[in-house]
Amino acid sequence: MKKARIDSTIFWASIVVIVAVTVLLVLNKSTAQPILDNVMTAITYKMDWAFQFLTIGLFILLIWLAFSRYGAIKLGDGKPEFSTFSWGTMLFTAGMGTSIMYWSMMEPLYYFTGPPFGIEPESNEAAEWALTYGLFHWGISAWSLYAFPTVVIAYSYFIKKRPSLKMSVALSGALGKYADGWVGKLIDILVIWSLVGGLGTSLGLGVPMVSAVVGAIFGLEQSLTLDAIIVICITIIYSASAYLGLHKGIRRLSDLNVYLALALAIFVFIAGPTLFILTYFTNSFGMMIQNFAMMSFYTDPISQGGFPQGWTVFYWAWFAATAPFMGLFVARISKGRTLRQLITHMLLWGSIGGWLYFMVFGGYTMNLQLENIVPVKDILADSGGPAAVVAILQSLPLSAIVLVFFVVLAVIFLSTSMDSATYILSAIATKELNEGQEPARWHRMVWGIILAAISLSLLLIGGLRVIQTSAVVVSIPIYVFYLLLIVSLLKWLKQDFPKQ
Repeated sequence: MKKARIDSTIFWASIVVIVAVTVLLVLNKSTAQPILDNVMTAITYKMDWAFQFLTIGLFILLIWLAFSRYGAIKLGDGKPEFSTFSWGTMLFTAGMGTSIMYWSMMEPLYYFTGPPFGIEPESNEAAEWALTYGLFHWGISAWSLYAFPTVVIAYSYFIKKRPSLKMSVALSGALGKYADGWVGKLIDILVIWSLVGGLGTSLGLGVPMVSAVVGAIFGLEQSLTLDAIIVICITIIYSASAYLGLHKGIRRLSDLNVYLALALAIFVFIAGPTLFILTYFTNSFGMMIQNFAMMSFYTDPISQGGFPQGWTVFYWAWFAATAPFMGLFVARISKGRTLRQLITHMLLWGSIGGWLYFMVFGGYTMNLQLENIVPVKDILADSGGPAAVVAILQSLPLSAIVLVFFVVLAVIFLSTSMDSATYILSAIATKELNEGQEPARWHRMVWGIILAAISLSLLLIGGLRVIQTSAVVVSIPIYVFYLLLIVSLLKWLKQDFPKQ
C-alpha cells in the first residue's frame, strides 16, 4: 500500500493560521476578549432559534434515516473493523473527554443556584430541575449534532469511495467542483482551527482540575509549573497512542478509559447515597422526557432571563464547533456498520454514558449540598470549579485512593480525546487515505507536538479563554456546513438509491 502523502497546502496554511491567530489573540487579549464575548453573545441571543431548530431537526432527520430503507446501507465491505464495545468506547471517549467528569458535578450546582423558567434559586423546584437540564444537555440532542456529520462523512468515504477524511469532500455533493478548489481548502483549514480551539476548551477545563487534585494529594499549590508538567505527561501518553495507531494505541487506551470510568462511577454509586441517586435520577429523567420538546425550543423571549442562551444555545454552538472532528474520527472507525447501527449506537452510547455520569456524580454532589454535608455551591462560588471537585472527592470514603484514581482517569480521558484529535488533524492534512490506511506516523507526531506547544504557551500566558471563545465563534460557518451536509446527503441518496 502506498504511503499516505501530506497535503502541503492545508498542512502549512493550517499551521500558519493557527500560530498567527493564536499569537494575535494572546498579544491582544485585553482587546480581543470583549470583542469575542460580544460576538459570542450575539450568536447565542440572535441565533438561538436557529441552533434550537437545527438540533431538533437533525435528531428527527437521523431517526428517519435510521428507520427508513436507507438504514440498511452498509459502510464498506466485510466485517466491522472493531468490536462493538471498542467502537463504542472510542466514539464516547473522543466526544466527551474530561468535560463529562467536570460538568457532571458542577452543572447541577449552576442550575440549582441559577435555574430556568424564573424559578426561585436554591428552592426545591430548582433542585428538581438541576439534574434534569444536565441530562438534557448531554443527551440525545448533543449527540445528534455529532452523529449527522459522521453519517455524511462515512457515506462519502465508504459509499462514494472518496479516499479522503476531509469536511470539504463530505460537502462535495452540495459544492460540486468548488469542494476541490480554494473553497474546499479554506473549509478544511477552518475545521482544523475549530478542532484546535475545541481542544483548548478541554484542556482549559481538564488541566486545572487535574492540577487541583494533584495539589490536594501532595499538598502543593496549584501553579503554572504543575499545569505544564501535567500537559507534558498527557502529551507523552496521547502521542504514544497516536503513534501506535488505531488498533494498538487509540482503541486500547479508549477501552481502558471506559473500564476505569465505570469503576469510579460504580464505587461512588455504592459508597454514596445509592437510593437518593436512583430516585433523583428517575425523577429527573422523567422530567426530561416530559419536557423534552419545551427545552428543545425554549428561548425565553418574554422574561429574557438568558438561561437558554447562556447554557443550551452555548452548548449547541460548542458541540457544533467540535462536531467535524467527531464526524471525521467516528466515520473512520465505522467500517462494516450500517447507517442504522451508526446512528442508533452514537445516539445511545453517547447519551447513556453522559446520563450515567450525571446520575452518579450529579446526584452525589446535589446530595452533599442539599443535606448540608459539604457547602459545594459556596466553594464553587468562592474558589472555583477545581476546588469544588476536590471537596466532593474528599468527602468520599477512601478519599486518598479516590483522588489518585481520579487523576489517572482524568489524564487518560484527556489523552483519549487528544490522540483521536491528533489522528484526525493529520488525516485532514493528508491527500488521500484509502481503507485500512493511516496518516504517516511522523505526521501524527508533528500535530501532537504542535498541540502540546500551543497548550503550554496558552497556559503560561493565560490566553486559553480567548482561544476557547474564538473556537465557538467558528460555529457560525459550521452552521452553514450542516445545511450543506444535509443537501449533500439527500442528493447522494437520491442519486444512488432512486425509488423503484
